[in-house]
Amino acid sequence: MLWASYAYTPMERTYRVVVAKPGLDGHDRGAKVIARALRDAGFEVVYTGLHQTPEQIVQAVVQEDADALGLSLLSGAHLVLVPRVIDLLAAAGRDDVLLLVGGIIPEDDIPVLEKAGVARVFTPGSPLADIGSWLESALDEREHAG
Repeated sequence: MLWASYAYTPMERTYRVVVAKPGLDGHDRGAKVIARALRDAGFEVVYTGLHQTPEQIVQAVVQEDADALGLSLLSGAHLVLVPRVIDLLAAAGRDDVLLLVGGIIPEDDIPVLEKAGVARVFTPGSPLADIGSWLESALDEREHAG
């Protein structure tokens, strides 16, 4: 099985991650692959489906009491949608949610997203094991700091 080849160490606790596809992008294979890889790594994953508004995504984060939010964007609207999600998370009192973004993100836009509050951007070709281990480490580190 593809996922069995990835080795993860036990997490501090089971973290809940919402994976979402904001906007009009209709391609969700990558988001589903990430959701499955994170689930197989021990995360509790909630996938919201296609065509989610920033408001729907933040509502899911709040309702699920998520530790992290992964946004998958292929449409080129990341510089509009991601800041909107960040603003709505703050307005909902959930600016503590670790935000990661994946998809077709030009290199020049990565620092812009990070400055806006994105913890990490993963582009195509990022190994699944790296995504899972980074997310686990970042959440474990935050757990120890808090």
